Amino acid sequence: MKACAGSISASTSGCEAVKQTLQLRLSQHLALTPQLQQSIRLLQLSSLELNQEIEQALQENPLLERDEPETTIFSAGGDALAHTSPDTTAAAPAERTEATGEWGDEGSGGLDWPSSGTRGPHDPNDDNDFDAGEAQAASTSLRDHLISQLALSQLSGVERLRVAFLVEALDDDGYLAQELEELVDVLPDDLAGEPDERLEDLAIALRHLQSLDPPGVGARNPRECLLLQLDNASDALDPALRSLARTVVGEHLEQLANRDYARIKKALGCSDDALRAAQELIRSLNPRPGAQFTSLDTRYIVPDVMVKKLRGSWTVQLNQEAMPRLRINRLYADLLRKQRSNGGSNLAGQLQEAKWLIKNVQQRFDTIARVSQAIVDRQRAFFDHGEVAMRPLTLREIADTVELHESTISRVTTQKYLACPRGIFELKYFFGSHVATDTGGAASSTAIRALIKQLVSAEDGHKPLSDSRIAEILGEQGIVVARRTVAKYRESLNIPPVNLRKTL
Repeated sequence: MKACAGSISASTSGCEAVKQTLQLRLSQHLALTPQLQQSIRLLQLSSLELNQEIEQALQENPLLERDEPETTIFSAGGDALAHTSPDTTAAAPAERTEATGEWGDEGSGGLDWPSSGTRGPHDPNDDNDFDAGEAQAASTSLRDHLISQLALSQLSGVERLRVAFLVEALDDDGYLAQELEELVDVLPDDLAGEPDERLEDLAIALRHLQSLDPPGVGARNPRECLLLQLDNASDALDPALRSLARTVVGEHLEQLANRDYARIKKALGCSDDALRAAQELIRSLNPRPGAQFTSLDTRYIVPDVMVKKLRGSWTVQLNQEAMPRLRINRLYADLLRKQRSNGGSNLAGQLQEAKWLIKNVQQRFDTIARVSQAIVDRQRAFFDHGEVAMRPLTLREIADTVELHESTISRVTTQKYLACPRGIFELKYFFGSHVATDTGGAASSTAIRALIKQLVSAEDGHKPLSDSRIAEILGEQGIVVARRTVAKYRESLNIPPVNLRKTL
């Protein structure tokens, strides 16, 4: 009996072991294919980044080319015009290599290219006509402007060099940020002069610099900059007004910035009209005299979609200018077809990549159009009446409408722009949080900002509206917002607080 029991228990444990080994574990994981990864990456790119991505693909993949419309080029003789089709363009590199092997005289001998620096006759009706004078003025730096004045001055050679030394120390706003004592230590030996006179010589050079155009250049702080401009003001200016403005700038500039007019009038004993005139004169000055010579990088935005009102309905259209046109190169496609017939397929992988890119680019713009149309449908009141009619909108609402994930909507609306009669807006602009109203509805934060901006622009400068008063006015319109919320929205609009908006 003992042996039998032992055998039974052993068999039971063995069955349990078998059961444990036969258990299955089920799990799910998401595997992104290369095509899907490319689609997601292209969707989140801006128009500029997309063009860069396509340019790289065009350089790396010979089976991919732009689908350009027919263009007109000059013939070799220069006396006729010839149309070049896309098919001819595709085969051009091979033909060019066979004809000359390199860019030689044969490829350019018949063309009458204009010499550098020459221009055709000026067309007054051409908006794109090049204006050399404007380009030269725009390209002139502050340093070049000052040095050109030095060349016409009556200063000696050493004095000019000292002034030029100070010019090199100016910042972009035209200020001399370093103290003269610090500059003396780095002054070149040929400009140093006598040890006891170096600081005085540099101070004289600074006065020469401050006499140059633009007025205020070479100042060491905003106060000195404004005083220099007042000293160089027109002689027709009222001497009493100039003197009052100098006193305000020299002694009460901080109080003027804080709109503390009462203290200024008490200290100077002047009237409201006199102080108001001095304030207007000071406002007409330029605290950054060198900024006009600073070249700014202009950022151009190409909208992805255009919104127009057709038959009483706002409709989204893709911007054809922002859509790259791609196609498969016919020459290499025929070569691939011959390779396949001969058993070779070296270009098959690049052909598949080209097809994926073309498909994903088209899918990208289709998705942008769908999402943009859904946004426009929800924000029709904005396109009809402006910011004050903006309604609250979330990514979830648009995602449910177009049957996409919220993350996809976020990618679509980032760095994608919409052009409409009211301007160019990023798609993200149309999304905003909501604030409850007395009627049980909700108001968009964008609309509330627009209302605050309207209230401030229409306020009495002598009695500007406080944040609490603005909150009360909004409450009278059914929009319940706290004072701190109004303050937050006001700061986001770069509107100064009530004490800094007060006028005389």
